[in-house]
Amino acid sequence: MNIHEYQAKAVLSRYGVNVPKGKVADTPAQAEVIAEEFGTPVVIKAQIHAGGRGKGGGVKLAKDSTEARKYAHEIIGMTLVTPQTGPQGRKVKRVLVEQAGKIKKELYLGIIVDRAASQVVVMASTEGGMDIETVAANTPEKILKEWVDPAVGLVAFQARKLAFGLGIPKELTGKAVKLMTGVYNAFVDTDCSLVEINPLVLTEDGDIVALDAKMNFESNGLYRHQDIQALRDFDEEDPTETEASNHDLSYIRLDGNIGCMVNGAGLAMATMDMIKSCGGSPANFLDVGGGAGVEQVTNAFRLILSDAGVKAILVNIFGGIMRCDIIAEGVVAAAKSLGLSVPLVVRLEGTNVEKGKEILAASKLNIISAADMGDAARKVVLAAAGRAN
Repeated sequence: MNIHEYQAKAVLSRYGVNVPKGKVADTPAQAEVIAEEFGTPVVIKAQIHAGGRGKGGGVKLAKDSTEARKYAHEIIGMTLVTPQTGPQGRKVKRVLVEQAGKIKKELYLGIIVDRAASQVVVMASTEGGMDIETVAANTPEKILKEWVDPAVGLVAFQARKLAFGLGIPKELTGKAVKLMTGVYNAFVDTDCSLVEINPLVLTEDGDIVALDAKMNFESNGLYRHQDIQALRDFDEEDPTETEASNHDLSYIRLDGNIGCMVNGAGLAMATMDMIKSCGGSPANFLDVGGGAGVEQVTNAFRLILSDAGVKAILVNIFGGIMRCDIIAEGVVAAAKSLGLSVPLVVRLEGTNVEKGKEILAASKLNIISAADMGDAARKVVLAAAGRAN
């Protein structure tokens, strides 16, 4: 789950992380009032779940309250296109009005889980303000890393090592250690999958400030954090993906025209790869999990068919915990209740597979059976192209 910048800063500030003074405005008039209250130049920042907002015109420096109102009027309601939104962009519904500071130096600080090492890794770079992916590709030596033992946590010497590597003045080392420790504690306590502060700035008046903040949370840990769940902005999420989560389905919309329904994330990824290798393009990732019943399968079909771009559907099930006959019953029920209008290719293997195939055959529905995953991928690609199998 993602949250907005202003929400991330509120969370980090609870852990002693220094952030600029700011307030959220839903209207230009509110932005003007906030700017008058601060009495200083302010930055007007679009609040969407995507980076690169400045490149799309979503960040403006206002020297007074009149300009704050003007820029807020321009930004609120605009469709902001950034490298992370895709060409469709995101509609801006609110802005963060924040006191502008005098920046001396821009740095980068990020924390993620290194799954290969089974540890959290703290990353820092002198290349603040740039996409970390660009830095990693062009100048990887400029990314400093410290892996954290989960039993010990981030210790002071590691934070000091990062501070020295960033060239932070000695008189600010204590502040840097406090900030890094606070960010790490927030990461662990709230079950984050990512925290990114870009830029982390040194100011001319001798301070260290998180000028921007991004936090992503591990969805499987959200049941422990009702306060974090309350920050969820459904307007920033794909409504189909939101509906899928309500039915305990893992769904991600993609750009292709072949709908996929699979059990197990690994098999789903392999199925998508097989479709691509056969010249097709998957329209979604959809994992129904290991215990789906008839109702859940029907909901899965409904989600797939909500995408008007879907020209064919592939159901690829390996029955372990999930029985193939249950899946077959769900496929038949869904096809009949939803009035399936696109070709349907089904590949079943595993527990009760013969019984599942009998159910599909007895349904008299126009279902294309496949012998294996490769056969299924070839057939669904042909079906999506309007060619007979």
